[in-house]
Amino acid sequence: MADGAAPIRIWYQGFTDADVHKPYVDRLQAHLDAVAGPGVTVRFHGVRPPAAHLHAVEELRCSLRAMANALAAEEEGYDAFALGHFQEAGLHEIKAMIDIPAVGLGEASMLFACTLGRKIGLVTIDPVFVPWHEEQVARAGLGGRVVGIAAMRTSPADYMKAFVDEDARRAVREQFRDRARPLLDAGAEVLIPAGGLPMLLLAGAPGFEVDGAPVMNGITVLVKAAETAVRLKRIDGLAVSRRAGYARPSAAALAEFRAAL
Repeated sequence: MADGAAPIRIWYQGFTDADVHKPYVDRLQAHLDAVAGPGVTVRFHGVRPPAAHLHAVEELRCSLRAMANALAAEEEGYDAFALGHFQEAGLHEIKAMIDIPAVGLGEASMLFACTLGRKIGLVTIDPVFVPWHEEQVARAGLGGRVVGIAAMRTSPADYMKAFVDEDARRAVREQFRDRARPLLDAGAEVLIPAGGLPMLLLAGAPGFEVDGAPVMNGITVLVKAAETAVRLKRIDGLAVSRRAGYARPSAAALAEFRAAL
């Protein structure tokens, strides 16, 4: 059994950029530092150029960088890889490639939300992501728990402004409330902002809720899920299954993938 007090290093992978999205990333890193447990270090890493176009092609491009960074995280001795992009493009491939725990913002948020209420509602930042989230819900086997996915009409630029302007923050918060209420009418008991940007913005008010339904800050959940995955692996050797979906690629396949990056 490994020493439970040994330090833990977590690579936090976003699809944003520390310079382009400085108001967000500075606040994010401060939050990661604040919620990390004793002996736990969580370091943000972004992609350049960051995700800026709301399209599956953009998700694919950024996922390739995330996959390369996951390999780098393992090689550099990190203990876990946390994918802090709600859509989690590349997460399942990453789980197959590395032996350190890999956890994702969407998956961790939705699974933990199931412990807080019987029914869940997602509010995404733009309608373009609704089909993507529907696929996430289906892949997680949560179709019977998620009552629906509502969409705001916001962009990353709106959040950059909202992090420094109270009026802009209030406008996003009210739009979130407006989009969330039909989900509550459909039976949702827990609300998840489907993205790191709205999660961190709305988390500026601890205990934020809409008509009694808690609004989850999944970033905190992700950090704690990564910590837990590391500790469980150290204690019991519990790790991702290699039986089917996360079977490791052959050495040749992995080498060809590295060469293509």
